[in-house]
Amino acid sequence: MELFSDWMGMTGGGQAVGRYAHYLGGITWIGLLYFFNFIQGSAFAEMSDAARGEALRKITWRTLWWFRWAALLTWISGIWILFHQEVLDSSDYWKSASGMGIAMGFLLGTTMAANVWMVIWPAQQIAIGSSVAVSEGREADSAAPAAAKRAGRASRVNTLFSLPLVFFMMWPSHFGANFGNPDSGARLTIWIVFLIIWIAMEVSALGKLGGYDNVLCRKVLDKHQDTIVAGLAITVIMHLLFEAVA
Repeated sequence: MELFSDWMGMTGGGQAVGRYAHYLGGITWIGLLYFFNFIQGSAFAEMSDAARGEALRKITWRTLWWFRWAALLTWISGIWILFHQEVLDSSDYWKSASGMGIAMGFLLGTTMAANVWMVIWPAQQIAIGSSVAVSEGREADSAAPAAAKRAGRASRVNTLFSLPLVFFMMWPSHFGANFGNPDSGARLTIWIVFLIIWIAMEVSALGKLGGYDNVLCRKVLDKHQDTIVAGLAITVIMHLLFEAVA
């Protein structure tokens, strides 16, 4: 059976199965991420407490189930793909522009999946529980505002990261080969810029760099329109950096 021939090869069955799961998981995960950030937030701001509580129970709670498991499927299938690529056995691959793109995408995806399971989901359990309690006439949970802020910042930084993530995932097939193998100085420059952006945004979103309302959070994460612009800007900056030094 053709699907199972050359299982570990670049065009083998292992790749086919992994990529199929990766695409399905990624479409579901990022689609729901955009739903939360672009649609639900604005809609909820226009609802009464009772209507919001009803929507949280019947829509958001179910959506979060698909959201977090889609994130896990995307991450696991990404690992699967890596293990089923013969080219990755060579350390030289990670020194190439294509390998660097995949590595950067992997770091962003891992950060996003960790945010879903370790920040967004625990915080949303508190925030949603409190909102439902209020809609039923009970007392709000005093921890809910902080939990909602924590979940909101993590969700928004995931939206920011998703834009360069998608670019880096398509990088090897469409751009990476054009840059060959950058020298060590070029690789170092590219990695330093990427890591500064990645760490600064993630640490800010977690409230570890001057709180959840520091300047970076307010400028980039308060409004989804600003987040989209910033995400696209990061993507362009990284591509131009490869163009300039690689």
